[in-house]
Amino acid sequence: MTSTTSDQKAVSCALMAKPQRQRLVSKDGRSLTQGNAPGSRETWFGAMRDMWGTWLALRWRWVVLAFCGSFLLHWLLFAVLWYLLARVNGDLDVLDHDSPPPGHVLCVKHVTGFTAAFSFALETQLTIGYGTMYPNADCPTAIALLALQMLLGLMLEAFITGAFVAKFSRPQKHCGGILFSPQAVVCEVRGQRCLMFRVCNLLPRPLVDVCVSAVLYEEHDDHELHQTAIEFSVDNLGSRPCPLFLSPLTFYHPLTPSSPLNNAPNTKHFELVVFLTASQESTGSGYHKRTSYLHDEIQYGSCFTKVTSQHGKGQSKAKSMRYFDTQPCPLTLPNTHTRDALEKEHVVVQNNGEGSERVE
Repeated sequence: MTSTTSDQKAVSCALMAKPQRQRLVSKDGRSLTQGNAPGSRETWFGAMRDMWGTWLALRWRWVVLAFCGSFLLHWLLFAVLWYLLARVNGDLDVLDHDSPPPGHVLCVKHVTGFTAAFSFALETQLTIGYGTMYPNADCPTAIALLALQMLLGLMLEAFITGAFVAKFSRPQKHCGGILFSPQAVVCEVRGQRCLMFRVCNLLPRPLVDVCVSAVLYEEHDDHELHQTAIEFSVDNLGSRPCPLFLSPLTFYHPLTPSSPLNNAPNTKHFELVVFLTASQESTGSGYHKRTSYLHDEIQYGSCFTKVTSQHGKGQSKAKSMRYFDTQPCPLTLPNTHTRDALEKEHVVVQNNGEGSERVE
């Protein structure tokens, strides 16, 4: 297995310059980066420019509130318009709509007040059928307003329906059964030190084409955030995707001298963000899950316990967490990279740069 890194990009990062470190991505995959202050003009302008993205990012309670509020506002708006039409046309002054004065053309029969106008707007939008109130075909203004309400109502219903379907089908929301190990480990695999983490699939449906990528975020002394790509693989597949997600998968990254993780502990702060993508075999729908590992979430000199091929499938989340258990794994190979903070329990003594001896 080989490790390749992308060109490092430096961007200003005020988030990671805080005295109390805050991670970029939570353990369950939520982004914790902070934008503009809530309520600022830039925040509202940005939300208006990306209304679809803002809608999909809302929590369900706000989506339901927006759903109810949008229809209520739509009904109230056209209730006001129907009421104004009745007042301008003089329909409110007619006492008996069944026998209007000669020469007077009613626009909407039996709209005698705002309550009746709201009820007529509700009946028009929901197409529940007109009763005693109905538009008069001899009033062109009423027919035009009726067409406008139906057109805008259909557009609103299409937007709301599409937004609900999009929220239900988001790849991030239907992969709660994909679990990452809370800790990453460093141990020796086939004569080489490797950084490893494990993923477990609790979904009842099989997943295929599992791909994992990772990005190492490092904060330097100048408070700049550098991004470096890290490659992980399963067994001997190399960079190719895993064809089947049958059992808990353990992903490896060899800590070769060229690995950017060798110097990561020497930086001021670093975070390893892992991204997993997969597809459902029956429908082809995508699944996306991510997590992150900080400096103190990497166990040095430990390895994951062995599992059988069918472990983790169809079991509860609490029971499947035991497949992330670790056990001590003695490190016998010479330490070729610096991990001062993590090796307080495993001190390496070098004599004149030749050989090494581990002291516990």
